[in-house]
Amino acid sequence: MKYSIYERYSVCIRQIMSTPTGRQVLQLYRELLRYGRQLQFTDKDYFVNRVRKEFKQAKDIEKAEDIKFYFQRGLALLKNKRVV
Repeated sequence: MKYSIYERYSVCIRQIMSTPTGRQVLQLYRELLRYGRQLQFTDKDYFVNRVRKEFKQAKDIEKAEDIKFYFQRGLALLKNKRVV
């Protein structure tokens, strides 16, 4: 059975409430890009470019609270299938 990134990491994040690892952030990035390729009623190029832009802007964030916020925001997008 294949689980989505939301299912894999949401339980871990809620229980531990620790800062996501670089590997988890990279996995989230890949899942968001895959999700963007499946979109039907949204401009796929716009979505992919927006994801890339957001990750580039957030790459230098060092505060743990901010990292958790953006990570959970990405997970929410995958879960709800819409921008939060």
